[in-house]
Amino acid sequence: MERADFSLQIKEEARKLGFDGCGISKAQWLEKDAVYLEHWLKQHYHAGMVYMENHVEKRTDPTKLVRDAQSVISVLMNYFPVATQTDPEAPVVSKYAYGRDYHDVLRKKLRLLMQFIDTRIAPVNGRAFVDSAPILEKAWAARAGLGWIGKNSCLISPKIGSFCFLGQIIIDLPFQTDSPLPDGCGSCTRCLDACPTRAIVAPRILDAGRCISYLTIEHKGPISEKFQGRFANRVFGCDICQDVCPWNRKTVGNQEMDFTPTTEMLSMTRKDWHSLNSGQFNRLFRYSALKRTSFDGLKRNLEFLSGNP
Repeated sequence: MERADFSLQIKEEARKLGFDGCGISKAQWLEKDAVYLEHWLKQHYHAGMVYMENHVEKRTDPTKLVRDAQSVISVLMNYFPVATQTDPEAPVVSKYAYGRDYHDVLRKKLRLLMQFIDTRIAPVNGRAFVDSAPILEKAWAARAGLGWIGKNSCLISPKIGSFCFLGQIIIDLPFQTDSPLPDGCGSCTRCLDACPTRAIVAPRILDAGRCISYLTIEHKGPISEKFQGRFANRVFGCDICQDVCPWNRKTVGNQEMDFTPTTEMLSMTRKDWHSLNSGQFNRLFRYSALKRTSFDGLKRNLEFLSGNP
């Protein structure tokens, strides 16, 4: 069979597994992205994420991750929720953390897709990645024609917007590749204008040290008082730059059962959040990405929102 036929088979199987998009690109050095990454690191826009300074070559060259790599298969999956938090005064949780931890959900599906390739197309050597290794997920997704990197630095799909998870499989088989899409942001600057901490310092350049998502999840230690009153009631992550994006106007709720939030979490009031104890935290968020911040981290964020940093 031709490479094009194999590519179609892979995409069809990805659709059956629940992915909302699948594209393929050639495994090669990301020259332009390497230059961008070097500049971003030199400006210290990675803040306290010192691990971003490690394995730079692996981040931009897939052959450093998988021997004899030939193709990078990129997938995306809609996580936009059907329902959102009900109390308008409750601390706001990023939509990506509503359901089950996406790492577990996507990794399982990617392994099944890799198994399909190995048994139905040809024996394959490769690795699946879901935000778990030094790999530039958005750059590969853009190369595979799944969307473009927007001015808010998110991957924007013309079909489902930017509320989507990304994953990759790097393998040692060659397939027909897809073409990148043109930039669809135009002259729009809504994401830059809406960011309450001015973390988007220029189109497609994010200063993590000013980003609410970084400060409420990755950042360790106290949150600087200079951000007091600028978190827009965000307690874990932030969707503001996505909420204002015109490409998300027609976004529909996802169909993945594992991403369905519990009624208990959605109905939590402001009082419920601020009176949360460690036992309740562990029970409610045992399988959620929200556990990443830990109970102590969540309490720190809640105290910051209350004006007690």
